[in-house]
Amino acid sequence: MGKRVVVLGSGFAGQTAALNLRKHLKKTDEVIVVTPNKKFGYVPSWVWVGVGQMDVKETQFDLEPVYKKLGIKYINGLAKGIHVDENYVFVELNGGGTEKVEYDYIINATGPRLNYAATPGLGPDHGHTVSICTPSHAAETGEEYLKMVERMERGEEVRMLIGTGHGMATCQGAAYEYIHNIAFDLDERGLLDKAKITWLSNEHSLGDFGVGGMVIGKGGYTVSGKIFAEASFMERGIHWITGAHVTKIEKNKASYITIDSAEERIQEFDFAMLIPAFAGVQIKYVKKDGTDITSELCVPNGMLKVDADYTSAARGFDNWKKADWPTTYQNPKYPNLFAAGISFAPPHPISKPFASPNGTPIVASPPRTGMAAGIIGHVVALSIADMINGKSTKPTHTASMGDFGAACIASMGKSMTRGSAAVIAMFPVVPDYERFEYGRDMDATFGDQGLAGHWLKALLHHLFIYKMKGNFGWSLIPD
Repeated sequence: MGKRVVVLGSGFAGQTAALNLRKHLKKTDEVIVVTPNKKFGYVPSWVWVGVGQMDVKETQFDLEPVYKKLGIKYINGLAKGIHVDENYVFVELNGGGTEKVEYDYIINATGPRLNYAATPGLGPDHGHTVSICTPSHAAETGEEYLKMVERMERGEEVRMLIGTGHGMATCQGAAYEYIHNIAFDLDERGLLDKAKITWLSNEHSLGDFGVGGMVIGKGGYTVSGKIFAEASFMERGIHWITGAHVTKIEKNKASYITIDSAEERIQEFDFAMLIPAFAGVQIKYVKKDGTDITSELCVPNGMLKVDADYTSAARGFDNWKKADWPTTYQNPKYPNLFAAGISFAPPHPISKPFASPNGTPIVASPPRTGMAAGIIGHVVALSIADMINGKSTKPTHTASMGDFGAACIASMGKSMTRGSAAVIAMFPVVPDYERFEYGRDMDATFGDQGLAGHWLKALLHHLFIYKMKGNFGWSLIPD
């Protein structure tokens, strides 16, 4: 009788984990994916959907035939409770009914809960802003954006507000791409002078992105990423407000405070796309006697504790180290429970934290999506496979964000002849000032921008969809 591994979630972390588990486990072992999604969504391309430059269908594929082809069991439902002593997860099935899914190992790769409720009035469903955080929202955003284009074509000036909608939001990079794609598209249409575009972000300075900013090596010099970001905004006539926490959204109006002032200020808009705060998906962790121990296993926002040093946050920014960060993503109390991607709780921010004069925290939360999610999902899967295959009794593979690097290709405009993208690489993701003068290896940390970057981003769209389908040679494509 083989072992059973349950993967919760089908995003970058979950899909990468499931593919690698199926590759490295015996046929008698079961790999089960539990997800409320029927389709995989290639998140990086939703920025193009949000400006009407790509059909959302081009970013998705059906999960069920992929899992059937690979021999992975697919349960279309929402995990509601993990019973950690009895080793089963309670699932509400999308077609109705419930199921108890037993496991020997389980990976929480559920991704983020989009916590629009943390900012009153934020979001497309119950608020006054649009979003590119889900495929349906991105498609709706594209439609709303084109309505703004129609207004500008009639001669109206339109106020556009792009950025983050909470003082502890992450994914500034996605909003950064979006604002540049809007500016590019409007310029192509000859309408850029009809738009007043403003960037509103919780970053203490432009170019921080939740990773403490970057110092880029270029032409033998070291240059702050802040300079590149500011130059890019100035070139396109984009205004910016940084160090901001949005307190509430009303129709055509965003209220915010900053790290400099607790006095509420107002930014008016006709169109606003603001990234919400992220929280953990609401799953209960339950003991055999029915005791809910979610508060013991998770941090207050619901993200799962792993092998990080959660006492390090209190030591303050100047005393934070690479060693604070997890390496195996194994829960310390339940060794058959792992987290990957956004689902794991970071020990503290990467960027220096600030607060408004009234004590409201304002700091970009650590990004853990995309490449980082894939790398973590991969190593967790390899560790579990080694434990099941009898090679070890504990995790064998590690991936500290203080030890691996990441590359980001930020679209600045979608066109195969006139488009552009910023290609940014950093090593490591979490700065290590004990090893490197600037916290990162300057030989492996760089940035550039141009048409070739757009071609690369377009290529990655097709490569990663190919990989996530588990097609021939998928494992040769890097995470």
